[in-house]
This record gives sequence, structure tokens and C-alpha cells, in this order.
Amino acid sequence: MHESIERLIQAALTEDIGSGDLTSQYFVPGDRRATGFIVARESGVLSGGEVALEVFRRVDPSIDATLLVEDGSRISEGAFLIKIEGPARSVLTAERTALNFLQRMSGVASATWQFVEAVKSTNTGILDTRKTIPGWRHLDKLAVTHGGGVNHRMGLYDRVMVKDNHLVAEGRLEELQEAITKLKDEHPDVEVELEADNLEQVEAFLGLEGVDHLLLDNMSLADMRQAVELRGDKAAPLLEASGGVNLDTVAGIAATGVDFISVGAITHSVKALDLALDFVKRE
Repeated sequence: MHESIERLIQAALTEDIGSGDLTSQYFVPGDRRATGFIVARESGVLSGGEVALEVFRRVDPSIDATLLVEDGSRISEGAFLIKIEGPARSVLTAERTALNFLQRMSGVASATWQFVEAVKSTNTGILDTRKTIPGWRHLDKLAVTHGGGVNHRMGLYDRVMVKDNHLVAEGRLEELQEAITKLKDEHPDVEVELEADNLEQVEAFLGLEGVDHLLLDNMSLADMRQAVELRGDKAAPLLEASGGVNLDTVAGIAATGVDFISVGAITHSVKALDLALDFVKRE
């Protein structure tokens, strides 16, 4: 588990528990044990199961939490996802934090899966973006992969993305090529992506060396098809479409032949999946 996820789990527990779970301390007998299941209240894709198990373990290592369905699995309403057995106080203390992680991540995975399903007849991949909850990026991007999506760059450090705001001197291709060449010399493993707003820029950027990706920003379907034709059968640059992407438009965008479609909504506007912890009677 990435260290940023471990820190986030600890921060979430500290935020919720504070100086102690007073409700459980005063209203739940200390010797009472509980058995329960985290259950799906709606269909979707499970993500965050391993994170939820870690939450229960950190609250009380004596809790026996078992993942019944693997992360990335399609789940139906009523499905039992995690079985939990242990001291009732501890289970109740961990419940909300575990569900918060599980519901959010499953919401991201489920939303991603919907977009992946919409383009499954094409060779186009669904990409995430950096539009994530601050501090949650590793979790959001992990959930995207569970939904069948592909991770874009993690941050500003692992891929160069030159957008219109960076191109303060439009049309100065010589300076742009010099910057790309210098970057590749000093950081040979870092990929370069350029944003193109029109076909003229696409054509110009295709003439540069060292460009790994072109971002086709808010282009019409006709222009995207033309950009694919301009690129031809060359392996690079890969073409990524963005802007105006939703479940009604994504199939049409994929049909233009672009390699990837980036969708900010799968992380910045996602609805949590409805999950709950149900206790069962113990004999």
C-alpha cells in the first residue's frame, strides 16, 4: 500500500475518533462481539476493499475482516462484500471511516466502468485526470484502474503537459523544439504531451521531434478524425481527446480513432456507491 494511502487512513481515523468513540464506550458493552457484512445497496464496481480492511486492522488488530469480493469486480445490489467479526465497540468505531473510503472509491470505479463500457467496441482507452480530491490522488487513480480505466500522469513531475497557458509565444516552434530536446536530454524517461486547439497546431506539432502525445482539446468530431488522418500510421504521438466528454458523447469521440479520451468527471464529480454495514445476530 502506497505510503500516501497509509497516511490518509491514519488521518481519517484521527479526524473521526479524536479522543475516543464516546458512543461505543458508553452504550456498547465491552465484552460484546459482533458479526456483520458490508453489503451493496446498488450495483456497480467494487474498489477500496483492501483499504477498508486496513482501516479495521488499525482500529483493532483483533477484528477479523475478510474481503469476499475482489477489487475491480462487478457487484450487484445485495451482494456481500466484506465479512467482519470482532469486538462490537471496535467494529462500530471503524465502520464509518471504512465505508467512506469504500463508497468513494467504488463510486469512482463504477463511473469509470460506465465510460469504459461505452467505448468497448473501439480501441480507445479512458483516462483519468489530475482533477482529484487533494490528498486522495493515489486512491482515486487506483479506483480508476479497478473500473477498467487508464491512469494519466500522477502529477507535474512524471509527464510534461504543455498547454495553451504555457505557450506564451504562439507559433515559435523553434523554441518549443529546443525545450523538448533539453527536457529529453535531462529527463529521458519523461513523456511529452502538447495541447492542440486546432488542426493547424496539430499539423505543426506533428513536425516536432520528441512529442509522445497530442491533446486534442475541445475539437469537433470532424477535426478529431482529420487529426487522426494527419498522424497516419505512425506509432507516435498518441492522440488524446478532451472536453465535452460525457456518456452521451464518449462513443462518438472514440469512433474518430483517437487513442485515449480523458474524463475529469470520473474523479471530480462522482457519486459515492451506496454501501452499508449490516449486523447479523450471533448465536
